[in-house]
Amino acid sequence: MTAAKRQAQTLRALQRLASRDAFARALGIRFVDGGPGHATVAMTVAAQHLNFNGTCHGGAIFALADAAFGLASNSHGLVAAGIDAHITYQAAANLGDELIARAAEVSRSRKLAVYRIDVARADGTMISSFTGTVYVTTRHHEPAG
Repeated sequence: MTAAKRQAQTLRALQRLASRDAFARALGIRFVDGGPGHATVAMTVAAQHLNFNGTCHGGAIFALADAAFGLASNSHGLVAAGIDAHITYQAAANLGDELIARAAEVSRSRKLAVYRIDVARADGTMISSFTGTVYVTTRHHEPAG
């Protein structure tokens, strides 16, 4: 199989996985792009995402980063389960901000993989940094049914 066909196959698989995430959909998280070891998702900060200070709730930002993490770590076709995550916040996000989370694989072995996810505004302002580790199983994803 050519690299282009593999990329297209991975993209379709990620689109299927993203469409099955009801929680992410409820938060308005959208799949943007992906491939082996990487994924990008986005969310426009809406009233439902605001905390008591009037800025985007850290939990909504975590969910956005986690959605990218989950897709990137499962992009190789094997079920990968998160075992550790850490997030830092550098700046507040406000109502109407377009947030983009980009996940990239840092390392991968047969059993463990590490990912870095940067969350930024559409203008490039860094909002949050997330790192996560997954346990890689030998189980393949089941097709949506």
